[in-house]
Amino acid sequence: MQENKNLCVHYDRCGGCSIQEIPYQKQLKDKKEMLLEIFSDQEISTDNFEEILASPDIYEYRNNMEFSFGDLKKGGKLQLGMHPRGKRYDVITVDHCLLVDRDFRDILSTIIDYCRKHDFKKYHIKLREGFLRNLIIRKGINTGEVVANLVTTSQVEHDFEPLSRELQNLDLKGELVGFVQTINDDFSDQVSCDEMKIHYGRNYFYDKLLDNKFKIDSLSFFQTNTKGAELLYSEAADYISSAKDKVVYDLYCGAGTISQAIAKDADKIFGIEIDQDAVKKAAENAKLNNVNNAEYIAGDVLEKINNLKENPDLIIIDPPRPGINPKALDKIASAGADEILYISCNPKSLARDLVSLKMHNYQLEKFKAVDMFPHTKHLEVITLLKKEK
Repeated sequence: MQENKNLCVHYDRCGGCSIQEIPYQKQLKDKKEMLLEIFSDQEISTDNFEEILASPDIYEYRNNMEFSFGDLKKGGKLQLGMHPRGKRYDVITVDHCLLVDRDFRDILSTIIDYCRKHDFKKYHIKLREGFLRNLIIRKGINTGEVVANLVTTSQVEHDFEPLSRELQNLDLKGELVGFVQTINDDFSDQVSCDEMKIHYGRNYFYDKLLDNKFKIDSLSFFQTNTKGAELLYSEAADYISSAKDKVVYDLYCGAGTISQAIAKDADKIFGIEIDQDAVKKAAENAKLNNVNNAEYIAGDVLEKINNLKENPDLIIIDPPRPGINPKALDKIASAGADEILYISCNPKSLARDLVSLKMHNYQLEKFKAVDMFPHTKHLEVITLLKKEK
């Protein structure tokens, strides 16, 4: 196999990428075959598969990275980066990572140097001791706005003003609009916020997708590949006949990005999302984008879909990786929309749900894939289903 000349210097040790040594066109071919095999295994016809679309950028495409603090051996030098393959508790510094641009790398290097100089200790999840947990960097790819979020425990009190000045003085491609500290004393690995300290600027940034502007905070969900998301949403918009004058359900809606991008001319949009903060962001983003026909509801789709008084013409679904709760899927299908646009980041759970929807007389009209995650095995899939009369 031809060697990839752009291979990252960390690749042989880091677990962030799994297939970077494979030429990109071969990655696409393999992902297409994987998708079609998953569908065939579930006896879903693949005759109406259209194509797999490449990511607009295959390097430096990520707008969001969560790095971990740790070490490579007990009591070893402090590291900031990713876990090596198969080693959950080890961390390797990835200051030359090719999934992100120079701004991410410069901020990471500045922060790890500062933390080493001050002899800060990593948080030890078993002993529940230590200070440093994570560094989250977010960037608006189309705006250049950058927020750096240092996640720590409350076990050390420190004045981060000197580090804040260092970060502000970096010669970034974009613009640092915020340096914040999230206090997280939770015992799990998951980042949660007990307290937020803003050392500089603000805890949010703006980015644009197609013609829309979105406000994103340092911990909220947003598609990690901005250019890929624009491609995904453009293709999704082409799939639906039209949203004009229709009632649209936007389920698992997050911050409302999909419906606001492709269904602005709908008669009414009802968005349901279990994350209350995301629902607030969706409402804020609707105002930003002059979308006056949207109502966003916080709660579980299984429960909240019962409260919607208007029947949908179009349902947009973009669930988490595990897919949809079978009981919720039954209720979604029972709503009786003519069209369902199902966007998935997990072909296996998608295939399972498509089999269930077929039992409700929804036929798969067409589907295509968009590679949002080059050099990994992940894949985004767009499907259009229509209800048989």
